[in-house]
Amino acid sequence: MTSVLLILQFVLAAVITVAVLLQKSSSIGLGAYSGSNESLFGAKGPAGFMAKFTFVIGLIFVGNTIALGYFYNQEKKVSIVEDIKIQKSEVPVAPELPQVPKAPKEN
Repeated sequence: MTSVLLILQFVLAAVITVAVLLQKSSSIGLGAYSGSNESLFGAKGPAGFMAKFTFVIGLIFVGNTIALGYFYNQEKKVSIVEDIKIQKSEVPVAPELPQVPKAPKEN
């Protein structure tokens, strides 16, 4: 399940990147390559459609991110804090060095 969501996450990231770059801005950006398809999207042109599309894809992206976090946590079944505690308890302790006998005192 998580592998499907992870692949979807990459696809959504690419789609939202392209959607943002295709929107019109004050400096036109890549929106100049959209051509004369403005009549297809209505009187406002592609600006309204692309804004709505970007918003919807952004919501799906956030939902997918939350789902990925949930499913990864369910697979691991240990929180990060518990994992750190387990790792600290598994750290081997160095054995004590044997005591070296002291030399006898000379009088």
